[in-house]
Amino acid sequence: MGSSETESESRGFQNPDWETEFNRFENAISSGSASIRVRSVLKLSDLTNRVPESYISRAIPILAGLLRVSDDSNRSVQAAAAHCLKCITCCGGEESGFAVTMGRCGVIASLLGLLLEANTDGNVFRRIWVKCLWSLVTFGSSIRVGLARLGGLEIVIRELNNWEDDGSRWYLLEILSALTTIRESRRVLVHSGGLKFLVEAAKVGNLASRERACHAIGLIGVTRRARRILVEAGVIPALVDLYRDGDDKAKLLAGNALGIISAQTEYIRPVTEAGSIPLYVELLSGQDPMGKDIAEDVFCILAVAEGNAVLIAEQLVRILRAGDNEAKLAASDVLWDLAGYRHSVSVIRESGAIPLLIELLRDGSLEFRERISGAISQLSYNENDREAFSDSGMIPILIEWLGDESEELRDNAAEALINFSEDQEHYARVREAIGHPVFQSMQSRLARIRASHELMVRSMRRVTIQHLAHDHDLP
Repeated sequence: MGSSETESESRGFQNPDWETEFNRFENAISSGSASIRVRSVLKLSDLTNRVPESYISRAIPILAGLLRVSDDSNRSVQAAAAHCLKCITCCGGEESGFAVTMGRCGVIASLLGLLLEANTDGNVFRRIWVKCLWSLVTFGSSIRVGLARLGGLEIVIRELNNWEDDGSRWYLLEILSALTTIRESRRVLVHSGGLKFLVEAAKVGNLASRERACHAIGLIGVTRRARRILVEAGVIPALVDLYRDGDDKAKLLAGNALGIISAQTEYIRPVTEAGSIPLYVELLSGQDPMGKDIAEDVFCILAVAEGNAVLIAEQLVRILRAGDNEAKLAASDVLWDLAGYRHSVSVIRESGAIPLLIELLRDGSLEFRERISGAISQLSYNENDREAFSDSGMIPILIEWLGDESEELRDNAAEALINFSEDQEHYARVREAIGHPVFQSMQSRLARIRASHELMVRSMRRVTIQHLAHDHDLP
């Protein structure tokens, strides 16, 4: 080839006539040999980032057809087509809609069929089919339902069971996590022995895929049977690692899923031993309201164990001392929740939280005073805590609150003062509050509640085990 011809070809490569090039591609595919087809398809693969989208859209049905050819004994044409489709999908991304077009052209069904035959084709071809399928579910989220309906999840699970532990296994795991966004796929996963792969998917791959897997774990883990399988598969350290590695979204998802796992009493200890308490302290101290809610709920679960309650109370005290206003409010909410646990009462007192709460009350907002007053009313049922409150100067504040505009503050103060009045050690200090209308109203209300509770207890005692055993209407 002369120099003038080389220069002309170079100019043509830089500024090709795409219509002419596409006609050549069509002719090569329709009448060329297998080797010519392969070369033409691989050339298109190399140019996917330069070819105008209109020509890519015209090429997709042709490539989809190549996946179904019957005269490709060594699978070379099919492999080249699958590789090219993957390149097109990855280059175009979700916005291009190429993946959806491929789904309409039957690419998903063809790939699944090739995977079902892959046992005789070797691992090289299986990787090519899987990578192409991965690109479709990654950049074509709307076609995941179609893949699931064609039995895609079952085939992916089969492949994972047989796949060598090599560098391409993560493609299958990301396909699996994508399919778990579909409710029916999650059911299939539970009943097909695939939960261990869901845990694995939460460990490897890109962050978006790991987050999908984590979200599915949270949805699936609400049943005892699923929780047991997930824990046996190592879900607790996987979720802790995702929390530490991930962004804000991953932290919320991992924190929520870990809380769901810990809802079963036998898993509280392993969740705690995995280092979860500092993670929830971070959520409680953060800016996301959902994160604060998750942390509060999980702390209430973990605090069932007294040792955990001690650790949690220590962390809450640190927040009350050094946190911002929102974090302090969140910490006070948790203290209120923990005040209902019998063993947590002494834990809160010994943590040094009570003097801190009273100090914060003096300058706190109305919202803060309302939240703290709830915790105080609960804690005042314990004799030792009443002593701590009294020594810290809480009683005059409670009496003052009886005249506050906030009904919640008045009621909580009255309930606490009633508990002080029933304690001979503190009766004299609260005597001036006894005649207050708010105090008397709350006293009457509590008396009715206690009487109702005693009546219910007496009624329950009449129902014996023998009565229940002879109730034939019970299931």
